[in-house]
Amino acid sequence: MTKQTVLKLKKLDAELPTPKYANPGDAGLDLYAREDVVLEPGARRIIGTGIAIAIEPGYAGFVQPRSGLAAKQGFSIVNTPGLIDSGYRGEIGVIGLNTDAENAIHIQRGDRIAQLVIQEVPIVQIEEVDELDDTERAGGGFGSSGK
Repeated sequence: MTKQTVLKLKKLDAELPTPKYANPGDAGLDLYAREDVVLEPGARRIIGTGIAIAIEPGYAGFVQPRSGLAAKQGFSIVNTPGLIDSGYRGEIGVIGLNTDAENAIHIQRGDRIAQLVIQEVPIVQIEEVDELDDTERAGGGFGSSGK
C-alpha cells in the first residue's frame, strides 16, 4: 500500500492550474510558470510557480527538471533537486538554466517547467565518533567504481 500525506497548497495566482500528477503512479506533480521568460544560452533565472505549500514535518519537497523539456530544449534546474523544507511557506521558485549553447528557451506563462516530488525524510541525530566502520568501498569517491 502506498503511503499518503496531505500537501496544503495556497494558490498565489488563481489563473494557473493546480499542480497535479500527469499520470497515475507518477512521482512528480507538475509545476507551472507564473510568467513569460526568455532564457538566453547559458542564462539562469528564478521562475515563480504561483504556489506556496505547507509540507508536513518529516517530509521535504524536491523540485526536479522535466525530462522532455531538458531533452528537447536544454532546460535544466541549477540546484537540482531544489530542496523545500517543511518550514518554508513562500512561493516555490524554479531556478531555470538554459544549457543550449545556441538557442534561447521561450517559456510561456502556464507552461509546465518542473516537477515537485514529496518524500519522507528522517530527522537524524549526530553522533561524533573517532572512527567509522570499514566497508568494501571505504573512501573511494568520484569514479572509484571504474564504470
